[in-house]
Formats: sequence, C-alpha cells, structure tokens
Amino acid sequence: MAYTTINKGSSYFGGATYLGSASAVTVSSLSFQPDLVWIKDRQNGNDHCLVDAVRGVGKYLGSNLTATEVNNTTQSISSFTSTGFVTGTANPANEATSNTLGFMSWNWLANNTSGSSNTSGTITSTVAANTTAGFSIVKYTGNGTGNSTIGHGLSAVPKFIIVKSRTSTDYWGTLSASFVSAADPNIVYLNITAAEADDTNVWGTSANFTSSTFTVGTWNGSNANATDYIAYCWSEIKGYSKFGKYTGNGSADGTFVYTGFKPAFLMVKETGNVNSWRMLDNKRSPFNVANKVLLANSATTEGSADHETDFLSNGFKLRSSDTNMNRSGGTYIYMAFAENPFVTSGGIPVTAR
Repeated sequence: MAYTTINKGSSYFGGATYLGSASAVTVSSLSFQPDLVWIKDRQNGNDHCLVDAVRGVGKYLGSNLTATEVNNTTQSISSFTSTGFVTGTANPANEATSNTLGFMSWNWLANNTSGSSNTSGTITSTVAANTTAGFSIVKYTGNGTGNSTIGHGLSAVPKFIIVKSRTSTDYWGTLSASFVSAADPNIVYLNITAAEADDTNVWGTSANFTSSTFTVGTWNGSNANATDYIAYCWSEIKGYSKFGKYTGNGSADGTFVYTGFKPAFLMVKETGNVNSWRMLDNKRSPFNVANKVLLANSATTEGSADHETDFLSNGFKLRSSDTNMNRSGGTYIYMAFAENPFVTSGGIPVTAR
C-alpha cells in the first residue's frame, strides 16, 4: 500500500498572505478554489474572519468571539475563485492600514458546492465533504435533544471538530479525538484560553463518533432547539493531516512530534492550563525556526517571541522552553496539515527545509 494518497498538500490546504487596501483585494496564489477561508489581520487588532461555501460568501464568524454570524460582503469576502478569493474593503477581512505585514489566510478545499442533504443522523444536515482530504463542512439546526447524531460525510471517524452557533452568542466548541471519549468527555473552547473542562452537554454522554455521524448534547453552543450551527470536521489522512497530543519537556531542546509529513500549518493548545491557541505556518515563516504566531482566541496582532518551532520533513520540534508550547509535563493538543508527505505515494522521501 502507498504511504499516502496525497502527494501535494497544497492541492487541498494552502496558506496565503496579502496586504490590506482601500479597495477589494484578489488573492490568487492557491492551487484550488477554497471552501473554508480563515483570515486574520497580522498588523492590526482585528477579529478573525471565517467564511465558508456552505453558509455562503459574506457570512462570517470570528473564532475569538461569541458573536452571532455577520452577513456583510464589505467586511468579509465577496467571492471564491478558482485560485483564491476576493475580499471586501473593510475589516476583519481587509484594512487599508494593514499594508506592511498585511493578512494571513488559511484555506481548505471541500467539494466546491454549497452542500447537499445528509440524513445519516437523527438531525438532518447539509454537508460539503471531501473524503480524499478528510474535510467536511456541516450545517444543521439543533433539536435540543441529548445524544442526537449528525451526519458529517467523511466516510471516516472525525479526529477534530469545531462547532459554532450561527444565531446565538455562544462559545466555539472543539473536539479532539486524542483526548475526548465517552468516559472522559473533555471540551476545550476555541475562543478562550481556559483549560479543558468536563462537559457531557457539548458532545453528549455517549460521545460516539463514527464514520458517518458525530453526537451532540444539549449545550446551547452545539444543540439548542431551533438554533443554526456550522461545524468543520476533519478525519486524519496519512501524509497530509494529523490531530493528536504531546507532552512538553520544558527544554530548549524540546519535544519532537511525529506527523508523517512536513507541516504547512500547526495549531496548538495546552489542555491542562490557561493558554492560547497558537497558530504557526510556512507562509509567514518559510524557514526554520517558525516563530510568527497568531492566536485563534484573540484579535491581537502577530507575535514572534518564545514560540520557536522547527518544521521538519516528518513532524515538528519545539525549540523553546516557554510554557506557551512546551511546559514541562504539560499536555498539548494540535492539528497539523502538510506541505509534503514524509514519503510520496511513489516511495520518494522528502527533505527537511
């Protein structure tokens, strides 16, 4: 069997930088038409901006906010294109004064549709899924019933889920299969720095995730009656994506984490202590060490102190003793996407950068 089915990660995930302008900006450096665009201003303290093809252009949510969905193409993006997207003219997706560092966008491919009906669960959902890349966008309306199930379209068990209410002011919930189970239904919220909490109301007391559905409880942020939601679901694809956890060693010669590919994107959160969600990528840091960081839970501008990380051919290695990413004995969850697999489908190994 081949090591991976994806030889080029940039066919399904890609980062792109752009400078702010008083006019709309066309981003055209991707190898695909994105279905999820996650934007953050690097230079000014503007909110995050998440737009997807299932909800439609102009409709955005901020990962650092509890706010309901905003529908405004001037502040968001006005269209998806075959190689990127077109912004509006105002923040959070554009800002004329953000013309030095500019903006960072992270982009994922689903299937370039607004989705189709999925009746696999007890709640009918609208799903746009790419099973090759292990990514789906799921839109649904809650029913307020515990342990309800929702179809995700991945044809594989999801390893990471992010969910947000579109119509109520609730937290963003995240699920990492590496530390969530029916016996230990942990939750870490995306928009805050809090440590993990035990809450069966988020993912349900069964916490049962299958190749066709995921469960939700009765939490207002995942399944209130007659409330609209969006969920982003990922399964793990060897050589392309990895969702797991690691333990810090508190040393400048830090922990090495094997992913099976050279990372293009990495997001990390410590689960046992108050700490931010840290986002690193190969676009803002094209050479080691990668240290330009944005925080998923904050509107703060880009930082570069104490986040030193090497992106290697088969994983990442921490190069700082700072507790943000490498506390001695600390447990961290992460999600990572590939620039290149460690070994291609033809058996050719890649090199470190």
